[in-house]
Amino acid sequence: MSKNKDIAIVSYGETKIALRTGRSAYDLASEVFEQILEKTGLEPKDIDGLAVSETMSETHNPFYSVYVAEMLGITPRWNQVTGLGGCSTIANVARAASAIRDGYCETVLVIAADAQSSMQTPVEQGAQRFEFQYPTGLKGPVGAFGLMTQRYRHLYQLKDEALAKLAVTQRNHALLNDNACEKLRKPITEQDYLNSKYVSEPLRMLDSVMVCDGANGVLVTSTENAKRLGLKKKIHPVAYSEISSYKSTEFTAEIIDTGFSVVGPDALRKAGMSVKDVRMLQAYDDFLIALMLVMEQVGFCGPGEASDFILSNDFSFNGNLPLNTGGGQISAGQAGLAGGGTNFVEAVRQMFEEGGTRQIPNPVNAMVTGIGMIPYGRNWGVSNVLILEQ
Repeated sequence: MSKNKDIAIVSYGETKIALRTGRSAYDLASEVFEQILEKTGLEPKDIDGLAVSETMSETHNPFYSVYVAEMLGITPRWNQVTGLGGCSTIANVARAASAIRDGYCETVLVIAADAQSSMQTPVEQGAQRFEFQYPTGLKGPVGAFGLMTQRYRHLYQLKDEALAKLAVTQRNHALLNDNACEKLRKPITEQDYLNSKYVSEPLRMLDSVMVCDGANGVLVTSTENAKRLGLKKKIHPVAYSEISSYKSTEFTAEIIDTGFSVVGPDALRKAGMSVKDVRMLQAYDDFLIALMLVMEQVGFCGPGEASDFILSNDFSFNGNLPLNTGGGQISAGQAGLAGGGTNFVEAVRQMFEEGGTRQIPNPVNAMVTGIGMIPYGRNWGVSNVLILEQ
C-alpha cells in the first residue's frame, strides 16, 4: 500500500519529569522549545503554527495558548488548543498535519507542558463529579480504574503475574531513561508489585501513575519543507483515528468496552497494517489495566486474553513487541496533562535512533495511543491512535 508521507516530524524535545519543581508550564515549555531550536537550527520566526495541550496548572486561563506563543516569542498564523486530556498531543499532531495541508501554516510547534504537582490549589474539574461521583466515594481516576479493574476481574481471568510483568518491564525501561522522575528510578521485582498496597482494590500503588511536572513537544512540517530546510531526521504520521464519548448515551454499556475497539482497527486499516506489523507500542498508561484493554481492543489479542498475551511476549526494548520504552508514565512519572506526550516523544526518539542504551532494533514504525477524561460509570471519554513510520 502506498502511504502518504507528505507530513514530517523533524525534531523533538523533552524536559526531565520531576516532582514539585516549582516551575510554571511556560517555563517548562520554553525548555522544550529551546531544545527543538537548537537541534534544527531554526529561529522562533520560522515557526508559524502552534498547537498546545490543555493543562491542569493553567486550566483557569482561557488564553493559555496565546500566552504560550507570547512567552516563546513566536507569532503563529494558526493557533490550536486541544482539551482531550492524555489524547491531546497526538491529536494535535493530526490537527497540525491538516492545517499544513490546508495552507494555514507551514511549520507547527506541537507542545504540552504542565506543572500539576506544583499547583498551590488543586483544580476541580466539576461536571458530573459533585452530583454523582463524590457522594459515592468515587474520587477521580483511581476510583474509576479500580472499578474497571474489578469488572475485568469479574468477567475474565485477570492474572496478577501479568500485571506484575508489565510493571517490572516499564520500571526497567525507566532505569535507562535520564528524563524519568528520580523518585521512580528504583528497581522493582514482581514480588514488589504484588506486595504494593491497594489504593482502590484491586488497583495497587504500582498499577498507578504519580503526578509530576514536565513538558514535551515536536516540530511538524511538510516533508517538502523539511528537505528545503536541510533537516535530515524525519518520521511520518501515516494514520490517525480518534473517538470521543464512546457509548456515552448507552446507560447499560459495558464499562470496559472502550473506543479502542473502533480507533485501533481503523488506524491499522488506514496504515495498511495489521497488529503483527507493529514494531513498538507506546501506549498511554495511567494504570496498567488500561494497557491490557488497549491490547485486547486494538486487536493484539482477544477479549479476556491479555494476561496470557502479556505472559507469552517480551515487551522489553529488545523484545518482540517493545512497550513504553521510556518507562511509560507509571515508571517515568505523569507530567500532568503533558503526560500524553511522554510516550509519543519516546516513539519519535526511538525512530530517530536516539534511544541510547534502550534503543529498539529496526524501529521502522510505532503505534502511539492516548486516553482522555474519566466519565461517570463508563470507560475513559476519549481514545485515539497515531501510527508513525520512518
